[in-house]
Amino acid sequence: MPDLWYIYILPCLCSFTACVGLTLVFNIHGVGRLICGVGGALGWLIYLLAGSSILAAFLASAAIGLYAEAMARLRRCPVTGYLLVALLPLVPGGGIYFAMSYCVAGDIQRFLDTLLHTFGMAAALAVGAMMTSSLFRAAYPYLHRTKPGA
Repeated sequence: MPDLWYIYILPCLCSFTACVGLTLVFNIHGVGRLICGVGGALGWLIYLLAGSSILAAFLASAAIGLYAEAMARLRRCPVTGYLLVALLPLVPGGGIYFAMSYCVAGDIQRFLDTLLHTFGMAAALAVGAMMTSSLFRAAYPYLHRTKPGA
């Protein structure tokens, strides 16, 4: 049980807390704060379960995109706030920092490795969110059809 706590539950709680704090910047109020927090925790959990790789970032981003689209439709709010706030814990800021640190230190091989991995993570986040959003918006009219005569 302690391993489960430190590996999955505590990081997801930290992500939840960070996302709720970020809602202040995006001026999201009420239940929207909790929705953003749950989105961030969900994304971080999927990222951890999928192996903390570039593919994991893509899967987490896709899940966050689907979740944000559904919550935005349910609450009739813009999806942008939910999506951006929930994605922020996955942004590879540490990778950018370390890449620049290696560059300044003159370690070109580690710089390039870290930089390419960081670009891969950022691209995976962007593609996952855009793809899910596009597919959801294309499928939503067919899923939300009302029955004739209703």
